[in-house]
Amino acid sequence: MTHEKIKQMLDACYQAKRIRELLLPLPKGVTSSYIQYLDKIEQMEKQGIHVKVSDISDAMNLPRPGVTRTVKEMEEKGYLQKIASPDDGRVTYISITEDGRELSRKYNESYFNELSPYLDEISEEEADNMIQTIEKFYQIMCERRKEYDKRQS
Repeated sequence: MTHEKIKQMLDACYQAKRIRELLLPLPKGVTSSYIQYLDKIEQMEKQGIHVKVSDISDAMNLPRPGVTRTVKEMEEKGYLQKIASPDDGRVTYISITEDGRELSRKYNESYFNELSPYLDEISEEEADNMIQTIEKFYQIMCERRKEYDKRQS
């Protein structure tokens, strides 16, 4: 791949970040990461998983301390609750409260349903290719970063 193409890919990632900034404003004190966490937790719950912080961290490829911090914020705001495992008190599960489900439902239904007709020009195949390419690019960059960090140690 040429240097120019790599720069174009990075520029496209910057544009993608800017697209996220164009989403409808969330309620005061709510960040877009809250919506992502709620979506991911809902997905895992539908699979029958009793969700732990480590599950969220692994599924979203995020460091555990950051996930712990965000989960704590969301719990304080009433969107998540922690439940001790009945089998092992050292294990804590995360579940979505009714306020969290309402936030997720409101945001997903009102915003994404409203946005959908505007995206008719993008085919499912194009969307799938974009998603796959960005995920691949992200994994490559994560691996590269790990190698770089090792060399710096």
